[in-house]
Amino acid sequence: MTEFNLESLSSIGPKEFAQLVKSTPDSKISEIMASDSRGKILDEVFNRMPTLFRADKAGDAQAVIHWIITGPNGASNTYETVIENGACTVTNEPVRDPKLAMTMDAVTFLKVVAGDGNPMMLFMTGKIKAKGDLALAASIAKLFDIPKA
Repeated sequence: MTEFNLESLSSIGPKEFAQLVKSTPDSKISEIMASDSRGKILDEVFNRMPTLFRADKAGDAQAVIHWIITGPNGASNTYETVIENGACTVTNEPVRDPKLAMTMDAVTFLKVVAGDGNPMMLFMTGKIKAKGDLALAASIAKLFDIPKA
């Protein structure tokens, strides 16, 4: 089995990523996401987002989503996903007002994008905090081709 680290993430596809997240203990993911690799791992995941975007499901949706990934010592990383004109773009330097802002820890985020966590259940249990358009929050998963581990 592949080891969960930056090098392995850059060389595997979405399905393998999903299996890797599912098979790695939360404590190990948490440890790695508290290391110097954190930003690069998040960049790797977010940089893939536009390739997994399903324009056919988005229709004429227009949305700015901020993903706030909390970390150790109160630090956090914020990424901005913009969905407009049938396309998805991502930046780690948010500049637009979000229609939706979601806050979660790195382990929860990786589980969600790997299809290893039910976003609605994670929201209901307080692991994901959402501010803004909750209907958009409920429909995000269908806008991306999330692998099934």
